[in-house]
Amino acid sequence: MATILMPKATAVWLIDNTSLSFDQIARFCALHVLEIKGIADGDVASGVRGLDPIGAGQLTRDEIEKAGADPSYEMQVLTPKHADKMVQKRRGPRYTPLSRRQERPDAIAWMIRNHPEVSDAQIGKLIGTTKTTIEAVRSRSHWNSSNIKPVDPVSLALCSQIDLDALVSKAAAKKQKADEKAALERGEDLDTLRSAAAAVEAEKAERAEEDRQIQQANKPVDAASVFGAFKEKPEEA
Repeated sequence: MATILMPKATAVWLIDNTSLSFDQIARFCALHVLEIKGIADGDVASGVRGLDPIGAGQLTRDEIEKAGADPSYEMQVLTPKHADKMVQKRRGPRYTPLSRRQERPDAIAWMIRNHPEVSDAQIGKLIGTTKTTIEAVRSRSHWNSSNIKPVDPVSLALCSQIDLDALVSKAAAKKQKADEKAALERGEDLDTLRSAAAAVEAEKAERAEEDRQIQQANKPVDAASVFGAFKEKPEEA
């Protein structure tokens, strides 16, 4: 069954304006029956204003009358007339705040150095940049190439650690599959190939850890945090 908009507000309206059972309202609104009971008692959604599902085009009065006459009847959500023509909005490029955009080349350099298996398109989607910029960083033709330093995009707040890990895992799995297929075609041993791949991943992890340590060491020192430990402790009574 199709879902409705603002289920709690719809439940409030149905409780106030119909004689439907809690079970019927719960099924229609996709809520737990105890939650419907809580709404009726005023313990849940006490400040929510009821939404008329008939006026909202989600339910017909005939459906309410059928459900009122038959407690076992399950009301159906009204399907919009042009539902078949409605398309989901495509997800656009990741938005990057203006203050962070100048740091994207550093993140690109880090991705190119530490994760060459990730495609330019994937890098662009992850940190919100273009293929042209990525190619410029890779070829060192970027206008600010002399000042670009590889920095973890998570540290720059250009993406989350979860998104980065998921992307790297996906790209690594795809590369491993392609390498194994090519190795089989050449008649090579897969165990040897996998051992070499594991060594490469270990080297990447070590390099990434070194980068993090360098970034941590280069962070500006907060005087308050340094001298805070030397503040006099209050005397005990």
